[in-house]
Amino acid sequence: MTSQIRPQPGIMQITPYVGGKTSLAGADNVIKLSSNENPLGPSDAAIEAMRRAAPNTHRYPSSDHRSLRDAIALVHGLDADRIICGAGSDEVIAFLCQAYAGPGDEVIHTEHGFAMYRISALAAGAAPVEVPERDRVTDVDAILAACTERTRLVFIANPNNPTGTMIGEAEVARLAAGLPPQVLLVLDGAYAEFVDGFDSGTALIEARDNVVMTRTFSKLYGLGGIRVGWGYGPRAIIDVLNRIRGPFNVSGTALAAAEAAVLDAGYVRHCRAENTKWRGWLADALAASGVPSDTSCANFILARFADQTEAEDCDAYLQSQGLIVRRVVGYKLPNALRITVGDEISCRRVAAAVAAFKGAGQGTA
Repeated sequence: MTSQIRPQPGIMQITPYVGGKTSLAGADNVIKLSSNENPLGPSDAAIEAMRRAAPNTHRYPSSDHRSLRDAIALVHGLDADRIICGAGSDEVIAFLCQAYAGPGDEVIHTEHGFAMYRISALAAGAAPVEVPERDRVTDVDAILAACTERTRLVFIANPNNPTGTMIGEAEVARLAAGLPPQVLLVLDGAYAEFVDGFDSGTALIEARDNVVMTRTFSKLYGLGGIRVGWGYGPRAIIDVLNRIRGPFNVSGTALAAAEAAVLDAGYVRHCRAENTKWRGWLADALAASGVPSDTSCANFILARFADQTEAEDCDAYLQSQGLIVRRVVGYKLPNALRITVGDEISCRRVAAAVAAFKGAGQGTA
């Protein structure tokens, strides 16, 4: 008997997302620089909040996330009623596709954009549309030219992953103003905290009704393992998203940790400063070894090699030295490796290893 059970159209076009490698067989003292994690970990305040929350894990968490939303609103100067929380910003991205795109619709993302935009669009039955970037930078004109009457969502990450590049506020505003009236612009701000003074599009959201942003606690806040993120947008948009959000989609432990983390301003400043310091150092060290990169505004560097073979050979050598970085062939960057900015020891080790691979001594280490 032939089964007639079939998934929704688009599902089988999805290539499952694969996270950064976490271990190397037979290797000790491994340094993981493949998932853009904060090498300093979560703040002491967040860890203590998780300890305090642990005895209450038999209780359901808050269904409205009010305390966390209030804390986010306080820190960022936002309206708490226009904030939605999710199990990572990935979930908010999925909500947006589920709510605003479906069969017959199109969802635009850029050439080297985050893989979950395509995955979430296909899961909703919509058609993902890839738009070229210009020298690994979001091209506003290309996005506007790609819009049709079928376009419903446009996703851009600013700063972008895996390139680390970003466009200025004027360009983002030009994009929002130029979109057809039925299109919602989604600003993915997963790496926004690494840019000092950057509002990730808040002012634009306040001025318009066609822009939302997503943010995460997985990167600078060091809470990737507990999955919590948030979004902000026009009241009508957030109301729609809350209608499809599960009532207990974020755990009580995650809510407590995120609230403590966002309120710990001193630790945020410390982590940002350390990332800025070692990001610049690492980029200079790699350049001294003949490995260029674009100016990164995030917590990683996209190291570029002569071709795919050299990139893969360097990755293999790094693994032999106990260093895990990220190949980005799936992001159409076969000649590059994405290297998370680690702590001082990690940065010096990876710089020295790349220098040895390139035959350039110890670089600037």
